[in-house]
Amino acid sequence: MDAYRAHSLEGASGVELTIALYEGIIRFMHNAAEAVGRKDVEARRAAVKRAMDIVVHLQATLDKEVGGNAAESLSDFYVAMFALMLQGSQQNSRTKFEQVIANVRNVRDAWKQVFADSHDSQINPGQLTGGISSSPATGAAWMSRTETHAAGNWTA
Repeated sequence: MDAYRAHSLEGASGVELTIALYEGIIRFMHNAAEAVGRKDVEARRAAVKRAMDIVVHLQATLDKEVGGNAAESLSDFYVAMFALMLQGSQQNSRTKFEQVIANVRNVRDAWKQVFADSHDSQINPGQLTGGISSSPATGAAWMSRTETHAAGNWTA
């Protein structure tokens, strides 16, 4: 399954990769919530760790100079989601994990709208100033002005 996911993301835009990362957070938070119901502490911890790793990656790849207010808003969002995940894990709280899922879905849906809008306005990939860097050495994410503007419209 991991090989399939990796292959399906080859050539994806920065927005598509961001959406995929958000979907990963959602999937791992569902796993954590299910583990709470099963009283499976190890599975809960593993799922929360995977989701937190994604949030840390998203936070680390923000470029606040390029993204401006949208990047600052996303940074605040990531900090809040990380804290909520940590609380959920410490309190063994399915409710906290469900709050993370709802909030991340909301922002993911905003990214989906960015993607749809970029296709509707006939933006071609060459017009975008990047996406998530494919090079782990750079650790930088770049978004077009259209992407950064729309990303700032999240609500949680």
